[in-house]
Amino acid sequence: MTRLHWVLGPLLLIGLSAGCGYRAGGPYRTDVHTVYVDMFGSREFRRDIEFLLVEAVKKRIGTDTPYRLADRQNADTILVAELLEERQAAFAPDFLSRQPREKQLTLAVQVRWKDLRDGRLLVDQPVLLQATDYVPPLGESERYAQQRAVDRMAARIVGLMYEDW
Repeated sequence: MTRLHWVLGPLLLIGLSAGCGYRAGGPYRTDVHTVYVDMFGSREFRRDIEFLLVEAVKKRIGTDTPYRLADRQNADTILVAELLEERQAAFAPDFLSRQPREKQLTLAVQVRWKDLRDGRLLVDQPVLLQATDYVPPLGESERYAQQRAVDRMAARIVGLMYEDW
């Protein structure tokens, strides 16, 4: 048993001294305190998805980050995004009805997060994709899939606000 202590003891000390990679402030930027979320644009002919997405992002920022939402004049940073595309794909057709058994909804979004104090880009993501599968025969509608994709996309957008280090 003492041999095991001699081997595991130093490894445990190294592990504790290395830490988990987070600083006391967490994984978010300590130099940013407020964010203005601009109304997201859309190149998509289906409307209202960008409204759902901007509201979901605001909720995520308020609950998942230390940042506060602010108006543009008082904000440290601005988050701008544009819905580039919503695409539908059908999989696994039913041979009798020729209706798809499973579908996939994919959102493509462009995201930019800019520091208003010095003008530098904190995040510049030209295309961010989020796909969601749904099954119409089980009662899952396109609207249900849109909401799931929007929620997941909002989580990914807020995830981009982590500090790179």
